[in-house]
Amino acid sequence: MILVRGLRLGPGESTEALAGKAAKKLRLAPSRIESLRLVKKSLDARKKEDIHYVCAAAVSVAGDEQKLIDRARSADVCQFSEPEYFIPEMDAQTPPPVVVGFGPAGMFAALVLAMAGAKPIVIERGGDALSRRAAVEAFRAGGALDPECNVQFGEGGAGTFSDGKLNTGIKDPRMGWMLRQFAAHGAPENIVYDAKPHIGTDILIDVVQNIRRDIIARGGRVLFRTKMEELAIKDGAIEGLWLRQGEERRFLACKNLILAIGHSARDSFETLLAQGVPMERKAFSMGVRIEHRQEDIDFAQYGRPRGELPPADYSLNVHLPDGDSAYTFCMCPGGEVFAAASEAGGLVTNGMSESKRDGENANSALLVTLHTEEFPGEGVLAGMYWQREIERAAYALGGGSYLAPAQLAGDFLAGRASTGPGRVRPSYRPGVIWCDLHEILPEKISSVLKKALPELGKKLRGFDSSEAVLTGPETRSSSPVRILRGKELCSDIGGLYPCGEGAGYAGGISSAAVDGMRCAEAALGALCQGRAGFCTAASIDAGHGTC
Repeated sequence: MILVRGLRLGPGESTEALAGKAAKKLRLAPSRIESLRLVKKSLDARKKEDIHYVCAAAVSVAGDEQKLIDRARSADVCQFSEPEYFIPEMDAQTPPPVVVGFGPAGMFAALVLAMAGAKPIVIERGGDALSRRAAVEAFRAGGALDPECNVQFGEGGAGTFSDGKLNTGIKDPRMGWMLRQFAAHGAPENIVYDAKPHIGTDILIDVVQNIRRDIIARGGRVLFRTKMEELAIKDGAIEGLWLRQGEERRFLACKNLILAIGHSARDSFETLLAQGVPMERKAFSMGVRIEHRQEDIDFAQYGRPRGELPPADYSLNVHLPDGDSAYTFCMCPGGEVFAAASEAGGLVTNGMSESKRDGENANSALLVTLHTEEFPGEGVLAGMYWQREIERAAYALGGGSYLAPAQLAGDFLAGRASTGPGRVRPSYRPGVIWCDLHEILPEKISSVLKKALPELGKKLRGFDSSEAVLTGPETRSSSPVRILRGKELCSDIGGLYPCGEGAGYAGGISSAAVDGMRCAEAALGALCQGRAGFCTAASIDAGHGTC
């Protein structure tokens, strides 16, 4: 096949027009193109008077393709190649490999192991997606928090109740395979080629169930409402783990354990540290969610109402003269600020969008980078305890009913408490309490945000609007802990593979899923001397091929 890049589409223009555009680049008649597959599509809005999509397509052409490439004499035309992801077949092991945690990292680790015939056992402390959705909705409606089944814990992990964003800064050939697996299990096909793919919480809930069913159909097991209490370690290696299912405590033997516990399993971090699992504290970020009206973000990015264009997004950062920095993360167009607590007496916010992104507001995390030397207290878990301290202060300020502290950006910059909203109506449920966020945010965070907001407003008009709503705290953007591992992705404790966001090796759905795949590959290498991986040496760009 031939890769043809630099194909333009106007807003609303059908992808069917790509065949003719590709034929023109190849200097041949459209009838010569036998098939076309869109492999990348990105929106170019740098010039507001000329907003368009830039596409790349893989085409099959009648005739000698290499001669056509040579004749085109264009940097936008080259041979198209995609590496093939190879998973070795193996006989089921006794005891089978175990995966702890069924978020993106654990889910894709289990999927690769199941495809290899390893029949993994997955341990997940939360519930399945449907019971989890019911628990989350009840909590957002003012009901009680379930500490074991919530936005952080359960099938799909924290990513299930997010925007389902799959774009990432990592350059890894596994990305293409991972995206195709999401699509094969029910996600929209366009995630395979969109430059900023997203699924949406409403669809992702079905997708994660389909992946689970696939794992089970291949001989795997998924145990919900089952908690890892502690590891069993003998002679410096894993020999099993102790599980808790309701009132029952039982032992599960295993020699290979992928530890994908997520960034909010604080009790597990404490247990692992007490058992001597090598860990260190690492830099992470905290801050608030910031909300604007989506129509204002559209106008700032497009210079006009969006019309046929998608709801506009943004990604901003600023490095201040004193060395501090702030940035936006997990931007949710047309979304909601979400109640994301997992501990009784602690309040946490996150962001979520459904597939249509058709909500009134846009929101994102507005975060401050915090370095390990800035953590209060000593010890590996100092950052984790700092998170908890802020979350408990926010809960107390909200009167003990999970009302989130909120403040208008103008009042935050002026240092005065807010008494109500302006144009932007806060989307957080069960509701907000208007206040001065300085009461709960550490001085380090509030001072950096006060300096950063005006600077970010210079990069995106209206970002620092006095009527933007700040809702806090956003404390769970990443793990404050790293569970150490070596070159083979194994801990110093033999057979233990720390994995994903909770272990400190990922930051989002895609990077966590890819890290899960890598850990599954390492475990397969130990199990059957047959690593999974790519069987071509072709260089690729996020699974889209290259020249």
